[in-house]
Amino acid sequence: MDALAAHIDQNINARIEELSKLCAIPSVSARRDSLKDCAAAVRAMLQLRGFDVRLIETGGQPVVYGELGDGPRSLLLYNHYDVQPPDPLELWTTPPFQPSRRDGALYARGAIDDKGEIMSRLAALDAVLAVLKRLPYRVKFLIEGEEEIGSPNLESLIREHAPLLRADACIWEAGGCDENGRPEIVLGLRGLLYVEMSVRSLEYDAHSGHAHALPSAAWRLVWALSSLKNQDARVLIPGFYEGCRCPSLNARQPIEDLQSAVFSPTCNISGVSAGYTDHGSKTIIPAEARCKIDFRLVPDQDPEDVAVKLRAHLDRLGFDDVKVVTLDRLRPAMSDPGAAIVRLAAQAGKAAWGIEPAIVPLAGGSGPMAFFVELLKMPIVSIGCSYPGARKHAPNEHVRLGDFARGAKHLARIFASF
Repeated sequence: MDALAAHIDQNINARIEELSKLCAIPSVSARRDSLKDCAAAVRAMLQLRGFDVRLIETGGQPVVYGELGDGPRSLLLYNHYDVQPPDPLELWTTPPFQPSRRDGALYARGAIDDKGEIMSRLAALDAVLAVLKRLPYRVKFLIEGEEEIGSPNLESLIREHAPLLRADACIWEAGGCDENGRPEIVLGLRGLLYVEMSVRSLEYDAHSGHAHALPSAAWRLVWALSSLKNQDARVLIPGFYEGCRCPSLNARQPIEDLQSAVFSPTCNISGVSAGYTDHGSKTIIPAEARCKIDFRLVPDQDPEDVAVKLRAHLDRLGFDDVKVVTLDRLRPAMSDPGAAIVRLAAQAGKAAWGIEPAIVPLAGGSGPMAFFVELLKMPIVSIGCSYPGARKHAPNEHVRLGDFARGAKHLARIFASF
């Protein structure tokens, strides 16, 4: 194992240079920028390491699939090559697609989410192949290009290619350490229902001097929103909490020192717009108002069911004029804490990071993990090389080189022992 760690340390500059070239490609899925170029670059990186690689076309962006090794067992790695939009650009110290190495870190959009994670895994594989010469099992990479827009084509791809993708376990695309430097092993993700609510009360904005007589779309939306949640943060939609599954006693045991707040579903207002919001004053009655809401869901909540209950709730209170459009939906997922891959990840994490890992049954965020758990029936662990200050989805996103190396060493130990 010391030889694996030494190989990673000796080659870290080369891997960071390789990561910099990948981060220079502005593969923003929300804008459909440079995605095919990035897929081709990822494909070349895998081919360089001897992977049998193919691009699998979807209804959107291509998926890069690669396979290496031989044997009856297999390990699937899920990642994505698309990134978030870099805005607001003025808050970046250096341009988001001109990677900059400073203060012991690499700064760029995608430096950690998720190109840094891809490269950290390749650094781990490089070490294993250099030291052990071969893999007595198959490593499969599935790297998609639409994760940041909700993975709209991933479920159909998995259904179509299930025999190709099945494996004994899966390592998810993100992870790292907490604020105390303790590695986290995440076993699940909350689900998501993302909706846009809108209401129109007038044909056009009116003079606010008529506010005593004319309806306001802004107030109408505010009243509808106030019916969704009380001041204790409890969601008021009838039946919203039906089916919520708390962790089993088996799952609670390793997380006694962690907050269980992630096992509560949420209703969050992501944005609101109505009327005049620029500088100065403009006395109007807004004709239209809209907002975006995300519901984070826990096992076994169904986003489709929550959408139906939301509509019924608004109609019951007389808000049938408030339109609701579903923009994104993802089901929650959680793996068994007793799975063999969890024990292996914990042992490898303690050795690589020098501290006992925290087992996190359910993270606060969302992703397409349910497709793998439900359709491919495999246990999943999420581990990586991030930390709470890495600024994912924000200006000055970065990966610290020390975390990159520790994350790679964590993976290398798993690869060597799997």
